[in-house]
Amino acid sequence: MRKMTNEQEVVQATGANIGELIDDLERSFPGIKERLCDQEGNVRRFVNIFLNDEDIRFLEDKATAVKAGDEISIVPAIAGG
Repeated sequence: MRKMTNEQEVVQATGANIGELIDDLERSFPGIKERLCDQEGNVRRFVNIFLNDEDIRFLEDKATAVKAGDEISIVPAIAGG
């Protein structure tokens, strides 16, 4: 994902939930939302998003609320064989 964020490992974003954070990232880094979400706007299967080490898929997915100080990690799945 660093190619999308000008090689920055850590970036700042604002929003009340994960979906709003993704939209904010898209404003700062055009094209990143397409990498994170499918055509229906759902987080792609091979992208894992964590809120303070909790997988958002086990919370409220993109509707998962965030607050100041929360750490969001976006981890693309790595496949191999």
